[in-house]
Amino acid sequence: MVVGHGHCSPSGRPEPVAPSSAGIGSAGRSGGRRRPDAAGGATSTVAVCQDVRMSLLRPDPRRTRPAYPVLLLVAAVLAGCGTDEPVAGPVWDGPSAVATGDQPATPTAPAGSPAGSPSGSPAPSVTPSATPDAAALRRVFPVRAGNVAYHPTHSGYPGTDIFADCGEPVVAVTDGTVLEVSRVDRFRKKGPLGPYNGGLSVSLLGDDGVRYYGSHLSVVSPGVEAGVRVRSGQRLGEVGRTGNANNVCHLHFGLSPKCSGHDDWWIRRGVVWPAKYLDSWRGKGNRSPVAAVTAWEREHGCPRAPRGSSGAG
Repeated sequence: MVVGHGHCSPSGRPEPVAPSSAGIGSAGRSGGRRRPDAAGGATSTVAVCQDVRMSLLRPDPRRTRPAYPVLLLVAAVLAGCGTDEPVAGPVWDGPSAVATGDQPATPTAPAGSPAGSPSGSPAPSVTPSATPDAAALRRVFPVRAGNVAYHPTHSGYPGTDIFADCGEPVVAVTDGTVLEVSRVDRFRKKGPLGPYNGGLSVSLLGDDGVRYYGSHLSVVSPGVEAGVRVRSGQRLGEVGRTGNANNVCHLHFGLSPKCSGHDDWWIRRGVVWPAKYLDSWRGKGNRSPVAAVTAWEREHGCPRAPRGSSGAG
């Protein structure tokens, strides 16, 4: 039997064409492939067109496009599903500080940083210097009283006895650190003479390097201990008559360099005449004994034996 030729429409349906010979019916249409039909071998154009339509639906493996963009889009959609929690909005960073002539810029601390620490690390502690310029140190008269008296000389060695009523405040001449404190009166007339002459006493190493010594106190103030920092004018104790004060209320006052410690009482009691400095401090001046004390130490060093025993405090 002669087979007719035909073609398929874009929709996959067969379109009729003119037969190639007489006597051919609708069963003689063809779309390119010949298949026997149920009537006994005639070509089925419908079946061929269905095959063509299926081939159009199946992608050509040689021209497959990447599916990554589509997969990413699907993943993003799925990520927003299956939860009732709101999606976090964008984080707003406030404007950073701007430095001006009066106000320097301050860095913004990151989230979770400890307060006061822009970088999250502990803020460094700032400790003021314990040795400022000696010329800038403030000095005050060692007894805070209106009725005081002292003489420019002293028996046996350089020092001054400042006479005032018992109980008058004794104060730190300048900023410094307490070196030695005696809260017990160990003086005995039978001796030994020298180490315990001062009775209750306090010595202070000023930030200027000078040791300021006061003795015969009736009371040492609470909290005044070796190693404690004190300020100019801070109360150290009270005028008294302990030690070898001969029952007269007064403060023995001495200026010296710091030497070997507790065994240098013969230096601690005074090596530089203090009257001219007391005159200045009493008049609200600030005369410094640094040069005189430094010169004495340069000449004498720190003698290991007293220049002579004395009953003076």
